[in-house]
Amino acid sequence: MLNLLRFRKQADYSHAPQLEPDGGITGREAYDRYMHEMEPLLLASGGEVLFSGSAAGFLIGPEDEYWDHVLLVRQASKAAFLAFASDPQAVMVTAHRTAAVADSRLLPCRPERTAGN
Repeated sequence: MLNLLRFRKQADYSHAPQLEPDGGITGREAYDRYMHEMEPLLLASGGEVLFSGSAAGFLIGPEDEYWDHVLLVRQASKAAFLAFASDPQAVMVTAHRTAAVADSRLLPCRPERTAGN
């Protein structure tokens, strides 16, 4: 799954005030907390992070569209992803992502066979 993420300047924990650190944190910091807590759950479900990195402006695409971060995640199957995403611990940890992200896109992808493969 390809994730495109745009972070809030200041994380918004209004939906989960008990998780907000004293003094608040940036959206990027909240997302880092999310990944720190979520990655072990992802690995336990058979998934893995293939790529995580900063995004730059498009070479081809709208000039006014930007993303702060790109994440490429592989999951064992759609069923494994749905089970992972509905796990109560994962749901709780997702509150950090909700606080962090101003906008996002999630694009499920799968490899295609090419000539010679």
